Amino acid sequence: MPKLVDVGSIGSYFESLSDPRHERNRKHLMVDIAGIAVCGVLCGCDGPTAIHRWAKHRASWLAQHLALPNGVPSRDCIRRLLMALKPDAFQRCFQAWVAGAIPGDTENSGRLVAIDGKTCRGSRDAANGLGALHIVGAWASEQGIALGKVATDAKSDEITAIPLLLGQIDLPGTLITIDAMGCQKEIVERVFTGGGDCVIAVKDNQPKLMAAIEASFLAHLERDMEDLRYRCHETREKGHGRLDERSYYLARVPPDFAPGEDWPWVKAIGYTVRITQHGDGRESDEVRYYLSSRYLSGKRFGEAVRGHWGIESMHWVLDVNFREDESRTRERTMGNNLSRLRRFAVTLLKRHPGKDSLRGKTMSCMLSTDYLTQVLSL
Repeated sequence: MPKLVDVGSIGSYFESLSDPRHERNRKHLMVDIAGIAVCGVLCGCDGPTAIHRWAKHRASWLAQHLALPNGVPSRDCIRRLLMALKPDAFQRCFQAWVAGAIPGDTENSGRLVAIDGKTCRGSRDAANGLGALHIVGAWASEQGIALGKVATDAKSDEITAIPLLLGQIDLPGTLITIDAMGCQKEIVERVFTGGGDCVIAVKDNQPKLMAAIEASFLAHLERDMEDLRYRCHETREKGHGRLDERSYYLARVPPDFAPGEDWPWVKAIGYTVRITQHGDGRESDEVRYYLSSRYLSGKRFGEAVRGHWGIESMHWVLDVNFREDESRTRERTMGNNLSRLRRFAVTLLKRHPGKDSLRGKTMSCMLSTDYLTQVLSL
């Protein structure tokens, strides 16, 4: 059974945090500010000013659940705390919240976790020589839970950020999916030795590997794949004015696979085809190649490939619903902490059973404290 979380109990998840403020600046309780920040972001607030504005209008409701010894904290008070809290410690509080409220989802047996990067373009600070903040996040695709994130100052740092993010995930029994940026020997080895498995896209950043996978499938396709041991899964979906037919093929690594010695953790190679019939009569196709550390069933391979879309969908939600890409927050620590708040908000909103869109749920949280309480209860 889920653990009921009400507004008054939110602070308990932040009690483990060390208060970074000087004692003379502790007019407001840290746990109160953290709870107000969570509620404010759920209601669509994009920063300290908006969070403070929302809290002022909900002061009587907040006073029923939080101590608020000196009333609602000012925007500067909220800003200073978000600039001072260590992002990794802040994130662990959210992970403890999810683990405590959804115990069944913390079991890793066969769970699917997508890892991908996202650039917050509005955070670029040319005056101080800082590029846009780039965030690498992990998303439990089938449960709709944000598991963790690592912030970097450049997209090129994604390769070094992924191993750090993997350190935040319980790998045994987990199937990791990563886009082509993560197609690196060290990353595949890290997942494999950690007890997990991975399905990773292969593109031109690994030209020899991609060429070998492509050549292997093309050679067998010419013979109608009669002499190839493989597993297959097909889907047919209609929507948004088009018809998508997808085919997923996964084959054991052949004995003559040239890159095999350099990639000993790879047990299977994959090939996917999507044929799209558009409403105007046009037809397009797309082919992609993958490596896998396990010879999965055709259906599970297809679920892994399609499931990776979940994290890309979350990035779209963050930009459209929470306007993350437009955020002008230049201070790195606060930007990092706000990013963690947004991802946690997406987790809570997605888990609410209502049929409304995430944007609709956000507006309902803003308009109704009863609805906000339902979302907070997971």
